[in-house]
Amino acid sequence: MKDFDYWKKLHESEKLEEFSTDEQGFLWLKLKSIVRKELISEFVTENEIELKDTSLNGQFVELYALLARNPAKSHKLLNEYIETKNKTVLAALDTNKLVSELYKLKSFDWGGDYQNSLDKYLVSRYVKVFQSYDMLVSKFETEISTAVQGYVLNSWYNHWSSILIEHLFKSHEAVLPTVGQIKHLDFFIGNVPFDLKVTYLPAEYMKARRKEFGFPVELTYLKAKAKELEIDFDKKAKHTDVYYEIVEKLKDKGTKECKTVIETLKKENLQILKESKENPNRLAKWLYENQGEMRFGSENRLFLVLVDTDDFTGSWKLKRNMDVLKPVIKNYLDNFANKKVADLKIAFKYKGKPQTFTALTDVIFVVK
Repeated sequence: MKDFDYWKKLHESEKLEEFSTDEQGFLWLKLKSIVRKELISEFVTENEIELKDTSLNGQFVELYALLARNPAKSHKLLNEYIETKNKTVLAALDTNKLVSELYKLKSFDWGGDYQNSLDKYLVSRYVKVFQSYDMLVSKFETEISTAVQGYVLNSWYNHWSSILIEHLFKSHEAVLPTVGQIKHLDFFIGNVPFDLKVTYLPAEYMKARRKEFGFPVELTYLKAKAKELEIDFDKKAKHTDVYYEIVEKLKDKGTKECKTVIETLKKENLQILKESKENPNRLAKWLYENQGEMRFGSENRLFLVLVDTDDFTGSWKLKRNMDVLKPVIKNYLDNFANKKVADLKIAFKYKGKPQTFTALTDVIFVVK
């Protein structure tokens, strides 16, 4: 029998794959989700279990040793307790009100080009650039206030829309959620522990796939067509702003040639989307290999990829669209039992790290 420390070391190294195939490992993970002072006290009281140790970590070790003697019975006890706690959590969330609040965000603009951290962005863009105090202070009324506001609003939207989406998963009978927060784990589907990642088709992924398909770089193509169709644009603006300006002017001009430009890009991107849906492991591997260094993880991940085919840049709005999200998530969970765990396994490398990582992963496409 593999002991407590075996599973502890495996979890700390983010290797969750084995937990899916060993009932004692699965038991260890479930138990970890209730290792909070009030939760563990409630669980042992309800099930008439006496613990000698008084420290939280000690109780975790002791309780695991007790429950591991009869895994089948222990899984049943933990499931019943977790499901009861989950019902309370689900009932407390007013989803209709939350959706209404999320619809108040009209634009998704981070207010800057920072990647992993607002702190890092502010330091590199302002703190280390301006020697003049007055020059730095002058930025508060223009650039810095916009950056902070965008960062806060977008972070708020991402947080609460993620809560909403997790609610959809945790409301399904195939899902057993964690009660307390566990790093890199949101819930179990069947026996598979997953960390849910809500994302879009990344711009860099699309750029790389367009190159492989033999399609031109979108912005290069748009600039060339804008020149050909005599559409002026601000050549000094940020790439995202240039892209937006040209596309909007093409739409506003509305000629046959302008419509053809937009339709061509859409047709090419839909071709990439189709291929990605047919080979989701390729996208999943790319997402693992190109994740930010500060948030690197090799745990099992379930990617929910949102795509608005009319406007790829507006895919963020789908995070609050219950009419689109609900049926897709329900259909996936209804049919999860038909999947083979072996088919979910991928191997990937990460820059700067010598080893090959393995994980269980899957991709759900929500397409509008």
